[in-house]
Amino acid sequence: MLLPVGPALGVVLAVLLVLAVAVAAWASLGRFREIAVAGLRAAVQLAAVSLLIGWVVHHLGALSAFLGLMFAVAVRTAGRRVTPNGTWWWAALPIGAGVVPVVAMLLLTGLLPVRGIAVIPVTGILIGGALTATVLGGRRALDELGTRRGEVEAGLALGLTDRDARLEIARPVASDALLPGLDQTRTVGLVTLPGAFVGMLLGGASPVEAGAVQLFVLVALMAVQAAAVALVLELVARGRMHRD
Repeated sequence: MLLPVGPALGVVLAVLLVLAVAVAAWASLGRFREIAVAGLRAAVQLAAVSLLIGWVVHHLGALSAFLGLMFAVAVRTAGRRVTPNGTWWWAALPIGAGVVPVVAMLLLTGLLPVRGIAVIPVTGILIGGALTATVLGGRRALDELGTRRGEVEAGLALGLTDRDARLEIARPVASDALLPGLDQTRTVGLVTLPGAFVGMLLGGASPVEAGAVQLFVLVALMAVQAAAVALVLELVARGRMHRD
């Protein structure tokens, strides 16, 4: 076991969370309350999931419902991060468009067995990656359009369509949402050993098997995130997601 579960682990987690909150407050980052709430929520949610997942993985109906819940929470979280108004639900498109084809391909080819213990973690990793890319791409695009509104109007005056004028401004900054995934892939094995790799090793897999699984995760994440950023950018350019 990598980390023994006991009182010492609980104390260390509490100290780290307090430290994160204190540093954010001291530096006036404005997110210290969110950090505290996020840490407490994570503890409660992981405790609940840990108790639930042992039953879910053995029931197909419960597995489907759990995956649907994961997707719904991701859409709500990403959408509300991008915009506070009623257009947040469009986040379902960039998240789903990347994740669903990849998971379907893995199931159809037999690379991913139809078992909860395999489907849940893989789908969760991909949904998480799509969520992050959607939030970063959508927020950066809308922020840039708000700051450079005059340049959009100049593009319209030159004869560009509203979509094309918005794309000219938003595309360069939205593409920055791909940088975390690219940097993680470029430095894998040199800077960090990601979770899938370490988890496989701890589970008894050989280093070659663990490396193959981790490579798949990284490449699949790049595909999912590229699709998510492309689609959230298109939604912003077409005015489907906005802050007006």
